[in-house]
Amino acid sequence: MNAAPADQIRLLDVQNLDVRLTQLAHRRKNLPELAELATLEADLTQQRDLLVAAQTEESDTSREQTKAEQDVDQVRQRAARDQKRLDSGAVTSPRDLESLQRELTSLAKRQGDLEDVVLEVMERREATQERVRELTERLDALQAKVDDVTARRDAAHAEIDAEVATVNKERELTVADIPEALVTLYDRIRTKQGGIGAARLYQRRCEGCRLELDITELNDVRTAAADTVVRCENCSRILVRTPDSGL
Repeated sequence: MNAAPADQIRLLDVQNLDVRLTQLAHRRKNLPELAELATLEADLTQQRDLLVAAQTEESDTSREQTKAEQDVDQVRQRAARDQKRLDSGAVTSPRDLESLQRELTSLAKRQGDLEDVVLEVMERREATQERVRELTERLDALQAKVDDVTARRDAAHAEIDAEVATVNKERELTVADIPEALVTLYDRIRTKQGGIGAARLYQRRCEGCRLELDITELNDVRTAAADTVVRCENCSRILVRTPDSGL
C-alpha cells in the first residue's frame, strides 16, 4: 500500500487519540467511586436484611405481647366475676365458698404469672424496637453515603464522557484527511494488536513492540519509497518514518 508520508504521520495523531480514548475507557471502568459503591451496596444489603429481621421480630413480639395481655385480661375478668359472686352473698354453701376462694387464689397466681410474661415480652419488644431504630439510623447513614458517592461517580462519568466526545470529534476530523484505505488498514491492525495499529520508527526501534530492527529489515525500510507503507516484521504494525527514525 502507498500513502503520502504526511498521511502516514497523521496516523500517529490518530493513534494518540485512540490511546487517549482507551485510557478514558479504562478510567471510566475503574473509577474509585465504583469500588466504593460496591462496598457500600454490600453493606446496605446486609443492613437491610438485618433491619427486616429486626422488624419481623418486633412484629412477632408485638403479637406475643397482645396475646399475653389478652390472657391476663381474661383471668382478671374471671377473677372479678368470682369476687363479685363471693361478695354478693349468693354463695352460702361452705363447700362452694371454699371452692370459690381456692379458685380466686389460683386465678390470682395465674394472673401474676401471666403479668410476668407480659413484662418479659415487653422488655424483649422494647429491645427489639431499639434495635430497629439503630438499624434504621445506620441504614439512613449508609444511604446518604451511597447518594454522595453516586453523585461523585456520575460527575466523573459526565466529565469523562465529555472528554471522550471531544476526542472522538478530533479523531473524526483527523481521519477525514487520511485516505480511507490507510485508515482501514490501521484500524484492522489496531484491533488485532491490542489497540496499537501504527507506531513511530524511532532510532531504528519500533515503538509498538519496542524491538530494534535487524540490519536486513532496516535496509528494506531505508530503500522503500517514501510513500510506501512499511510494516514491522515483528509486530506487523505500520511503521511511520520520521526524521528521528535513524535511517
